[in-house]
Amino acid sequence: MEKANMIIQGNRIFTGKGLMEGSIAIKDDTIIEVGSEVQAERYKGSDTKVYRFDNQTIMPGFHDFHIHLTLGCLFEDYVNLADARSAEETAQMVKRFADTRPEDEWILGFSWYHIFWDKKEMPDRTILDKVIPDRPVFLLNAECHGAWLNTKALEVAGIDEHTEDPPFGKVIRDESGRPTGILLETAMKLAVDKAFHIPEPKASQLMARFLAKANRLGITSVSDMLPLPGFEVGDLSLYQKFEKEGKLTVRTFFLSPLHGDLQKAKELRDRFTSDVLKFTGLKQFLDGVAATYTAFLVDPYSDQPLERGEPFLPPGLLEEWVTEADKEGFRVRLHACGDGAVRLGLDLYEKARQRNGKRDSRHTIEHIEVIHPDDIRRFAELGVIASMQPEHMAITETFEDNIYLTRMGKERDAYTWPIKALSEAGAHVAFGSDFPVVEINPMLEIYRAVTRRFNDGKPEGGWNPTEKISLEQAIRHYTSGPAYGNFMEDKLGTLEKGKLADVIVMDRDLFSSEPNELLEAKVQMTVMNGNIVYQQTEHN
Repeated sequence: MEKANMIIQGNRIFTGKGLMEGSIAIKDDTIIEVGSEVQAERYKGSDTKVYRFDNQTIMPGFHDFHIHLTLGCLFEDYVNLADARSAEETAQMVKRFADTRPEDEWILGFSWYHIFWDKKEMPDRTILDKVIPDRPVFLLNAECHGAWLNTKALEVAGIDEHTEDPPFGKVIRDESGRPTGILLETAMKLAVDKAFHIPEPKASQLMARFLAKANRLGITSVSDMLPLPGFEVGDLSLYQKFEKEGKLTVRTFFLSPLHGDLQKAKELRDRFTSDVLKFTGLKQFLDGVAATYTAFLVDPYSDQPLERGEPFLPPGLLEEWVTEADKEGFRVRLHACGDGAVRLGLDLYEKARQRNGKRDSRHTIEHIEVIHPDDIRRFAELGVIASMQPEHMAITETFEDNIYLTRMGKERDAYTWPIKALSEAGAHVAFGSDFPVVEINPMLEIYRAVTRRFNDGKPEGGWNPTEKISLEQAIRHYTSGPAYGNFMEDKLGTLEKGKLADVIVMDRDLFSSEPNELLEAKVQMTVMNGNIVYQQTEHN
């Protein structure tokens, strides 16, 4: 009888299929038994470590289906501007940070958003110029779909009145035609390569910090959405170095851009095949975000009747790219916030199936912040995964300030973040955070999906309460859902004999906790690939 390296015992084990009392026996990187304590005894040897947890939920590791890993690393190291309430306050925060980093060539900042400010107006470069005139400044907004630069940054990037707008991007200009310092969507590409050039020692330090944070939050797998509007942020050679050194303590399933050239994608597919670092598909944007009226809608915005957004790229070109990628066996993930973009994405997948035949493609629609009711059933019919981030529904602190109430209007309000409707219609749902757009803590997403309340506790019964889901469903959407989404359901997502040993222990019984207590829940221990990668306290 083989002996386990580790046995985890408890009375609240959530296997992903139900609750039980018993033990999980682990040898090397694999679960070799899930059963009663008596069953586990036979796997106990002289070197087996036994961990006992009573009234603390033992469950599969969290699997975040949508993050921007390297961008998140940068976010953690530079200035966070989310709390500012004006352009001037934002500039002062940037100045104070810049003074602490005199050696940095570029000053980076994240999460400013004019939507959050008292005066909800776009800023311009002159406000930054007053406090930092001599060093380039690049500030990414909270949605990662726009950036604010000072004059020095525009000069270094070569952006002036003669610079043309790239496809689906915009250089905002003043009345005289000069750039104001705001770059939207793909226009960010004009400056981002210079701004985000990080030396390798610094990048390694930030990567190690991210992995430690993720493990502390119980995250054992992520999908790294390398592509952003018009550019990529990520260093696969660094990821590979961490894997080789045994330091990649979060399984990383990454994507590359869908842009019509599949040669690089084919090379990545052949090169990155391990269970720790794997290429899993192609990503493209169909639209922007509702906050800036760039989400593509079926019908016009309720508060801008002449505007309904537009597709990121010509639908005919997208059809060509998706069909060809599908033909070559690639999985595609399409960013679609508006109901028009969601419909377009489903149409593209349907046309690819008609052209190439039906297969287990697991194509995916990302975000689905609002959906047309006619399209809900199509996810299950086409085998398309719904990748959703519940925390995005609470983009503002208070429900009263919720911009979707005015953007979408009453008729569409019931179809915002339709998590339960999609689940009940048979769609596979996978949760993620979109880190660093919001915090990476999975309990935030779970709390939001279960309560649908904003941080002010409103509405008391939840926003669109018929779309609330149970805690068990929310956990499955954050474990087995993403595992299925990454073609890893045979190895990850549930606690079963023969699966990889990614196990976490929460500090309480989640299933007997009040909804508000979910936000207080912490991870006691994280096991990834059979190794303890985070432990709050010692248990014997």
